[in-house]
Order: sequence, then structure tokens, then C-alpha cells
Amino acid sequence: MSLFKEFKKGIIDLNPTFVLVLGLCPTLAVSTSIDNAIGMGISATFVLVCSNAIISAIRKFVPRMVRIPTFIVIIATFVTIVQITLQAYLPPLYEALGIYVPLIVVNCIILGRAEAFASKNPVLNSIVDGIGIGTGFTFALILISFLREVLGTGRLVIFGHKIFELPVLSKHPLLIFILPPGAFLVIALILGLFRHTGMMRSE
Repeated sequence: MSLFKEFKKGIIDLNPTFVLVLGLCPTLAVSTSIDNAIGMGISATFVLVCSNAIISAIRKFVPRMVRIPTFIVIIATFVTIVQITLQAYLPPLYEALGIYVPLIVVNCIILGRAEAFASKNPVLNSIVDGIGIGTGFTFALILISFLREVLGTGRLVIFGHKIFELPVLSKHPLLIFILPPGAFLVIALILGLFRHTGMMRSE
């Protein structure tokens, strides 16, 4: 498989949210704003790419019986880097993401790609796979957050800059969309739409 196909499959054919239906816990929790979606998406992508690269590089030297603990230690190292960086340079985003930053360690998307792909493929392919899956996850977060924020507040604000405001919705927002049930509703509608149109399909 070409590197481009490796990248594309993470966005379309194996999209972690809309096809594999993985990582729904952080998706439901942090998708209340575009800011959170971008922050979580970039953080998860960084961890995914770096851990995939290291796991692929050492895959022939790790005994099979300790591969999962080894994967977790590697992933936890990069999660700690992300956590310290956010805490130092982007404290508001760090506070907004909360417990879901350290929980990237046990995110089933990260562990799943480590076990299913990185532990069986060369380093370059694993890096591209990480970029593709991370981009697909980020895309899903942004799409869900966009709908929830616009419908739930009537406006779209990105990093403190108001992009637009809908007059009727800003005065009478559909508050359910920024509450937990709204996350389930938006994800269900998007999944139904993509399945119906055939835009997303698993291999």
C-alpha cells in the first residue's frame, strides 16, 4: 500500500470515530468547542505519531509477552510531554481538556494502532498511519464540535475570535447540544448520514 493510501485510510476508510467508533469518551467530553477539538486532536496525533514510530522501530526486540506494557510505557512518555507542554504554554486549554489529556495513555485509538499496525509494519508506514488516523480523529472532533457549538450557542468562537453569530440561535440557543445528550445526538446523526450516503465505510 502506498504512503498516500496509508494516510487516506485514516481519514476515510478507517476513521476512528465514524468508522471504527473508537475514542468516543474524549470525543463526547471535549467536543463542546472548536478550541477543545483542535487541542485534543493535535495532542492525540502527536502521541500517535511518536508512539507508532518508536513501537515500530523496536518491534523486533520486544518479547511478545510484554508488548502491551511496553506500548503503554512508550505512549505514557509522550502523553507526559504533551501534558507538561500544555500546562506550561496553554494553561486555559489544559484546564479545559482536564483529565482527558492524561487519559490519552489508555485511548483505544492509540493502543489499537500500536497493536494492529505499528508493531507489524516499518517505521515510515507507521508514522504515516499515525498522521492519517490522527487527522481523521481531529477532523471528527472538529466537525462534532462545530455543530455542537453553533447549535448550542448560536455562534462560533475560535481561540477568542468570534467567527460568526447567528441572530436567532444566539438569542435562543438549543442548549441541549452543549450538554452530554447533545454529543450523543450529534454523533448519531453524523454516523447515520455517513452510513446512508456511503461516505464512510470500513474495510
